[in-house]
Amino acid sequence: MEATGVLPFVRGVDLSGNDFKGGYFPENVKAMTSLRWLKLNRTGLCYLPEELAALQKLEHLSVSHNNLTTLHGELSSLPSLRAIVARANSLKNSGVPDDIFKLDDLSVLDLSHNQLTECPRELENAKNMLVLNLSHNSIDTIPNQLFINLTDLLYLDLSENRLESLPPQMRRLVHLQTLVLNGNPLLHAQLRQLPAMTALQTLHLRSTQRTQSNLPTSLEGLSNLADVDLSCNDLTRVPECLYTLPSLRRLNLSSNQITELSLCIDQWVHVETLNLSRNQLTSLPSAICKLSKLKKLYLNSNKLDFDGLPSGIGKLTNLEEFMAANNNLELVPESLCRCPKLRKLVLNKNHLVTLPEAIHFLTEIEVLDVRENPNLVMPPKPADRAAEWYNIDFSLQNQLRLAGASPATVAAAAAGSGPKDPMARKMRLRRRKDSAQDDQAKQVLKGMSDVAQEKNKKQEESADARAPSGKVRRWDQGLEKPRLDYSEFFTEDVGQLPGLTIWQIENFVPVLVEEAFHGKFYEADCYIVLKTFLDDSGSLNWEIYYWIGGEATLDKKACSAIHAVNLRNYLGAECRTVREEMGDESEEFLQVFDNDISYIEGGTASGFYTVEDTHYVTRMYRVYGKKNIKLEPVPLKGTSLDPRNMSGRAGCAWSARAMSSTPLPAASTPGAPSARPWPKTGWHSPRLGEEEEGASSTVC
Repeated sequence: MEATGVLPFVRGVDLSGNDFKGGYFPENVKAMTSLRWLKLNRTGLCYLPEELAALQKLEHLSVSHNNLTTLHGELSSLPSLRAIVARANSLKNSGVPDDIFKLDDLSVLDLSHNQLTECPRELENAKNMLVLNLSHNSIDTIPNQLFINLTDLLYLDLSENRLESLPPQMRRLVHLQTLVLNGNPLLHAQLRQLPAMTALQTLHLRSTQRTQSNLPTSLEGLSNLADVDLSCNDLTRVPECLYTLPSLRRLNLSSNQITELSLCIDQWVHVETLNLSRNQLTSLPSAICKLSKLKKLYLNSNKLDFDGLPSGIGKLTNLEEFMAANNNLELVPESLCRCPKLRKLVLNKNHLVTLPEAIHFLTEIEVLDVRENPNLVMPPKPADRAAEWYNIDFSLQNQLRLAGASPATVAAAAAGSGPKDPMARKMRLRRRKDSAQDDQAKQVLKGMSDVAQEKNKKQEESADARAPSGKVRRWDQGLEKPRLDYSEFFTEDVGQLPGLTIWQIENFVPVLVEEAFHGKFYEADCYIVLKTFLDDSGSLNWEIYYWIGGEATLDKKACSAIHAVNLRNYLGAECRTVREEMGDESEEFLQVFDNDISYIEGGTASGFYTVEDTHYVTRMYRVYGKKNIKLEPVPLKGTSLDPRNMSGRAGCAWSARAMSSTPLPAASTPGAPSARPWPKTGWHSPRLGEEEEGASSTVC
């Protein structure tokens, strides 16, 4: 590589994954004088290489996931340095040099996942800082003077530290767009600085001991705030300040103690994701049906029953995901099946006895999870598909009539409930089958089961009549599945022992992730998660997820889905591959990591090639000799055209544009006496005035 002369023109190098533990570092790097970015992630570095001093044009340096204890070295001598990413090392306070904050262009600093106990000294002098990430350290205080000069900050992450208060000078951060304070004991912090951050778009306060009394009374000035995370706190109701956010699109209030919702939620006209899981809700207000843009509604682990779901929930025409696992639901409103875009319906761990017949007309449904509902009887598929929707009569008298009860019993049930009693439609089916106190409920369940069996039997008979030659098979049952080899991606022992295995997509293939980094996901990456466990019979079983980062590129998304299916085929598993998106993870996925996952900014580069413009360099050479033609580089100046060397064929000066496809012979530096003979093969010397791209022009 060095002999080709291209090293001075290299713009970026990714050396991640190499082993530099023994102090070995390629010396050729210092010859890359035009280098703009350099990645040395996961290389085992214990100190910064001395070769960095020669990279005077370096702008971005990434040394994440190494064993660095100090950044002292050559960083302060790099005048063009803009970004330093040194997360997941062993840096302590003394390991961060003060002089790096004197770099005029330094705008990105990531020191997360280290061992800092205080903010780096002289950090306030980095006046051009735009992105600052000090998360996952042990910092307990923020100096008051820190934010006096850092007024241009756009992104600030101080999560998972030991902060108990925030400096009042934070109100000077009027340009801040993202503020992440998760996992800090801010019980006594009133956060009065928030209303002054008028440009704020994302606010994450997960597990910060928020209550009704330590939140601002109003956030009306935050007209751009779209993403709010107040999960894992001590809220008993929705804070009033949230109702006045005009641009709110994503709200996470999970893992609190909220018992009811106000009718004011109809002001969230732009909300697309609402997470209310793991609270104490017993009902939802009818105002929730006015959230016309709502796409994802999470209600897992509450105390909701059939009465608690509004009958008009079908008005949520944009609803794509509805999750209400681990509740007390016996039935779900028929109108829920009128959400035309519903893709994911999760109702496991409830007390369901049946589902509306219209469930069969959800054409976009991809996931229907009704596991652990022991009394569930699935409704039969309607024989007449001409009708678009089906309204099932759930009244007690109708179900008794279907069960074969006597007319007197039916009349008594009708008289007891009244013609307009809404409880007649709910028909008391929410009691369990083994309840000895309600014989009528047993009759209802038996009647519904008989009706379902009779309809299924009729459908089978009609199908046999149409196809007397034999039972109709699925279209894919007759296909021969080829034997595929996935050993180049997965080892032979994968999935053979209970536990958790995670792969990260790098350059189109899955790469195993160390156990220490389980639960930590890069926002620009995609992962495959395999959970291996033993079922009740002692047999191996698997759960396969593929996690999509919010900033992941298309190639990573596609490869994670493809390799997740490859893993399932390799194991011979019957489970589905479950797609998990960043920020919208399912309850089952979170339980794999004990509800302890974290997002890390950044990720590996895309596997696609990046095309850059080719730059041509003009050089001048002197050609001399008679039998053995020789080529000697000379300075590109008019004085190099020596008339004494331009007589006949004795010699001439020749200038050319360097071409990547036809490199010129290597030569010493201009003016050096040594020269390399020109190859004996014929060569073409264009006439003066020729201007073809890549052609040489002769001046002699």
